[in-house]
Amino acid sequence: MLRFLLGRIASMAFVFLMISIFVFLIFFAIPGLDPAARIAGRGADPATLALVRSSFGLDQPLPVQYLIMMKKIFISHDLTSFVNRGQEVIPQILAAAPVTLSLVLGAAVIWIVFAMLMGVTAAANQGRWIDPALVALGMILLSIPPFWLGEMANLVTQSRWHDGIFSWVPPLGYVSFGDSPSQWALHLVIPWFVLAVGYIGLYGRILRSSVVDAYGEDFIRTAKAKGLSGPRVMIKHAVRTSMLVFVSLFGLDFAALLGGSALLIEVVFGLPGIGKLTYDSLLNFDLPVIMGTVLYAAFFVVVLAALVDVAYAFLDPRVRRV
Repeated sequence: MLRFLLGRIASMAFVFLMISIFVFLIFFAIPGLDPAARIAGRGADPATLALVRSSFGLDQPLPVQYLIMMKKIFISHDLTSFVNRGQEVIPQILAAAPVTLSLVLGAAVIWIVFAMLMGVTAAANQGRWIDPALVALGMILLSIPPFWLGEMANLVTQSRWHDGIFSWVPPLGYVSFGDSPSQWALHLVIPWFVLAVGYIGLYGRILRSSVVDAYGEDFIRTAKAKGLSGPRVMIKHAVRTSMLVFVSLFGLDFAALLGGSALLIEVVFGLPGIGKLTYDSLLNFDLPVIMGTVLYAAFFVVVLAALVDVAYAFLDPRVRRV
């Protein structure tokens, strides 16, 4: 097991290194894309451009520029924005991360609970009307664009019915848990459900399919032959076995959302998270902030992918030999 863990750590470090190099080359080595011109402003003279390149190290060879960038991100933490002069990138990311974490954690709890209810109920009622009904519901939920659903939720809760049944809904924005737990939850409850809707449909359908497939395996027939009750066979054997696929998919989706894939939800609801920070940086073409947020996202995806592999190794010892 130790050899397996060391191998996963080594592969994780290599993948992260490759991602950092690839992202750096995209933003700093594409012909015709001059970061110095962006910093100096439109119409800057050659002398100003040369001074900017010298000040930011952009006159150095690309490998040196890459090392300087990585040092400023991971060691000295003094990488500054090209647009908001003097504003450091890492503190912006650290300030935005709790917002995204709050959004994703709440949505994840909702979609796991409802997806398991949907998937298990559909599988337990195979051959009855409730099974195709839940499958169709899952397809509908999966097909709803989250940004559209978020805009509709804002239209109803912030405008049309705000003075009626949704008078408890606060204005768009974010309040930290430390300032007011109740306001933190009120500001996030609707974004939680909007973000979770599509994942409920996806995970519910996947779990239903996995449980149905598990019921065709020999170990399920053996459990039934031993006289185990239907609910016990379902929960202890069928659902437990089907969770391997569930856990793998959840790890990657959760990591992607933490890394900024919840961008549309954050923009629609005015949440100053990683996705919103990335969105604003792309609009301004602020390369250091974009670089920082992309590496932040890559870190979560790589680390959680490795943790999923480790979880697989514990659940299925055969994986350790791969």
